[in-house]
Amino acid sequence: MKVILTDNVKNVGRKGDIANVSDGYANNFLFKNKLAVPASAGNLNINAQEKAAEAKRIKEETEAAQNLANKLKDVVVTLGVKVGDNGKTFGSVSGKEISDELAKMGYEIDKKKIELETPIKTVGTYTITLRLYKGVVGKVKVQVEGV
Repeated sequence: MKVILTDNVKNVGRKGDIANVSDGYANNFLFKNKLAVPASAGNLNINAQEKAAEAKRIKEETEAAQNLANKLKDVVVTLGVKVGDNGKTFGSVSGKEISDELAKMGYEIDKKKIELETPIKTVGTYTITLRLYKGVVGKVKVQVEGV
């Protein structure tokens, strides 16, 4: 029996896929738990429309992330931190601090999207990578100054 999956099902397929399963499995498990619907003409049409809408949404989000990455490449984030002798900071600069400073500048970036290869523990200028969306990477300069 052909079914359209409405949720990810282990060893069967992902949401929106058309799978060929046994009648008993479809009736007793997939339909009962609302994990699939029969692959009728109407349901196939609805599935195609949902896939098209999802593709359009992903395209729009990717374009928005790319525009944000283009805006951020010229941005310099300046952070003032306490430093001791020889320019070493007390602690390190975190992604949260960078995220908060970007928010003050009008760019809402989640701290989880900020990638620090190594902890920032000295005064200087660093280039930080931002994972904005799948396949979209932005860069921002962070200037750490002693206070």
